[in-house]
Formats: sequence, C-alpha cells, structure tokens
Amino acid sequence: MLALFSIEGTENTRRLYPQQINGVDSRDKPHTLLEYAIDHFRTPPKRTMSKTLTLTSARRGHTDELWHHSREPLKQPLLKKLVSKEELTEEACFAFNAILKYMGDLPTKRPRIGNEYTDLIFDGPLKNEILRDEIYCQIMKQLTDNRNRLSEERGWELMWLATGLFICSQSLLKELTLFLRTRRHPISQDSLQRLQKTLRNGQRKYPPHQVEVEAIQHKTTQIFHKVYFPDDTDEARVMPQFTYQVFFMKKLWTNTVPGKDRNADLIFHFHQELPKLLRGYHKCMKEEASRLAALIYRVRFGESKQELQAIPQMLRELVPGDLIKIQSFNDWKRSIIAAYNQDAGMSPEDAKITFLKIVYRWPTFGSAFFEVKQSTEPNYPELLLIAINKHGDILITHPFTRISNWSSGNTYFHMTIGNLVRGSKLLCETSLGYKMDDLLTSYISLMLTNMNKQRTIRIK
Repeated sequence: MLALFSIEGTENTRRLYPQQINGVDSRDKPHTLLEYAIDHFRTPPKRTMSKTLTLTSARRGHTDELWHHSREPLKQPLLKKLVSKEELTEEACFAFNAILKYMGDLPTKRPRIGNEYTDLIFDGPLKNEILRDEIYCQIMKQLTDNRNRLSEERGWELMWLATGLFICSQSLLKELTLFLRTRRHPISQDSLQRLQKTLRNGQRKYPPHQVEVEAIQHKTTQIFHKVYFPDDTDEARVMPQFTYQVFFMKKLWTNTVPGKDRNADLIFHFHQELPKLLRGYHKCMKEEASRLAALIYRVRFGESKQELQAIPQMLRELVPGDLIKIQSFNDWKRSIIAAYNQDAGMSPEDAKITFLKIVYRWPTFGSAFFEVKQSTEPNYPELLLIAINKHGDILITHPFTRISNWSSGNTYFHMTIGNLVRGSKLLCETSLGYKMDDLLTSYISLMLTNMNKQRTIRIK
C-alpha cells in the first residue's frame, strides 16, 4: 500500500533556497528572447502615442516588446506560426491567462489550489507538439525583467515543471538553454538538469501530479512515498522525478453491464471507454454527444459552473473529434450547458455510470479499435477502422464462428472469413497485428470454453 506524503524539515529533503551561485561572466547579462523574437514572434500591435508622455509611461520602457514581462493577457499567441491556426491560437491565449493567474499577475477570485492552473497550462502542449515552443516562450517572457519577486518565484516553479514534461524545438532549445544557464535563480540549474533528462528520456504523457506541484511550491524537489509492509513496518522512499505508472485494463468485455459492478465502472470501464468516444470511434448522434459531453464535464468539475465558459477551449476533451465541426463552438457550448443543467445534483461518480449506460446501448461498446490499411478487399476503403469485441470482428459484422483463420507479424494482420479455400481474405498493414491476433485468440478461446461447458451440462 502506497501513501503519498511530503516530509519537511528532514535531513534527506532537498530544498532550493535562494543562494549565491558561483557563476561566470556570462551570468552578468541574463539571456533574453530579444533576437529570437525578431524572426519568430508576431509583430506587436501598434499603439497610438499621446503628445504628452507621462512619467509612468516613460518608466515602462519596452513593455510593448513581446519577449518582455507583461501583466496583460494575450489576444494572439507569441509565435507567428500559430497566428493563422484558430484553435491553437485560442489554446495559447487560454494557457497564458492561466500562467498570469498562477503567477499572480492577473487578479482572480479563485485561490491557487493544487494543480488546477498547471493542468490548464500544460495539457495543451502535451497533446499538441506545436504548442510547446509557445508555452516555453510565454514562461521565459514572464521571467524576463519581472520586478515582482513573488511573481518571478512562481514563474520559476512553472519553468521547473515544464522542463520535466517536454522539450521544445531545436530552434528554441539553444535559447532556452542559454536562458537557464545565465540566470542566478537557484531553480534555473535544476531546471536545466531536468531539461537534459527529458531530452534523454522523452516527454511525459500527463501534466504534473498535485504532489509534484505542491513540492516545488514548497521549494523542495523530492517526493516521498510511504511504503507499508505486511509485517506492519513502513519505510519512506524517495521517488525519482522521472518515474512511470502502471495501468490495468480490462481485456475481454463479455458480460460487462454498467451499474452491475460500481467499482469496476469507476476504476476501469469509464476510463477505457472515454478515449474511444473522443477519438470518434463510435457512431454517435449530435444529441448524444452533447449529453455525454455534459457528463464528462461533470466528472471533471462536479457542480462547479465556473469552467462552463471555457467549454469552447476544452471541446476536444468533451466531444468526439469527428463531430466537433458539425456545428459552431458556441452551439456546442449552449447544448452542453443545457444537458449539464438537466443533471443538476448528480455526483461525478454517478455521471461516470450514466455515461457508460449510454455507450452500452451501442454495438461497439467494449470494443478494441484498430486503425489499419488494407489492399486485398475491393469493397472496403483503403483505410479501415476495425473493432473487435464479444460479437466478433466489426467491419461488416463477422461472428467468431465465421472467422476460420488469422495470423499476424510485425507489420501485418491477416484474417480469413468463411471457407479456407473460397473464403474472403483481409490483409491489413498495421504495427498492432500482434494485439489483434491475441485479442481474437482470447475471445475465441473463451467462446469455445463456454460452449464446452454448456455441452457438459447438457450431457449431465
């Protein structure tokens, strides 16, 4: 049994206290994005100048320059390569607002609790590689000539978290490395080490855990797990910053009925079915999509309505990808809010089960989906989505009893339907042939086992 906890005041805890670092001459002049911005940033908006310059405006200096710290929200991303992409532009501006709120540069009534803001900042770049440079530029911008010490400290927390999540492009990597090397802040060198580890190990899949966020907020980079042993002893162990998580998944969906096993629904079934819906694998009507989106929102935010206004920015996390463009973002927002209000008082746990009960009505519920390329069957398109479930192999439905042979290799999956000599053959190009092979073998083995049991019962 593992319990997450943080140890403070122990000899083993590694803390990042402000201290003087023995540097070199290059540290005297911190590196900025001044030169990088000339080639890669969009042109800043022109401002009208009044005839009389006030003392305040004169002190501002180069606040209009995009690479410099600012308390103003962005209306467009920093990088000009994102400006023409509407959805990514919205995500970039949405993330910068979260950065401002996290650092305290933008007043907000909500306190800085756990990983709420860090999820908003890092979820986008983890899913869209093109946003990673933008987020790094936004963080470096807010750390450049930041006169507010508290804001700067929080900015370095974000930098530390970012360098452990993903890297930037090669064109920005040099700038980021120089930025970190020429800073005297104690977190800068630790961030540089994390960046180098991320370069070696690859990016992470999910935003920082709440325990990780709280650790850096308390200026400690160590996270402890308390391990309990069967003899009633326990031991505190330091967990590495780059670790992994083991997921258990349900393989065979033969007798799954939502609501029958509540724990299985909450722990396994919902989390396995959700990504299939969002990838557009199920055939889903628009009205069903709105209802399901409202349930997904309720799972994430419960009765809180404050995030409803951000639905257009999080639409890809609520609605199947193949349905997003069938109506405007505002229409989706209205229909999702209407569906959400109909379920007032429903708990997030009950929302998960209600979600499963809707998906359960579809013939593809519990399916494993495989995107493949085929060239042997002229009646099928070249690119196929094959679903394997308890009913058989879904293209045109083929029961297991009609599948006479199948095989797989590193780059293919081959299946024969009907007679071995005259039956139709399907050769698929895929790197997941071994999974398709294993799944078919498992389902058919279970089917044969159940048939033999029934025969034994009849004989008795």
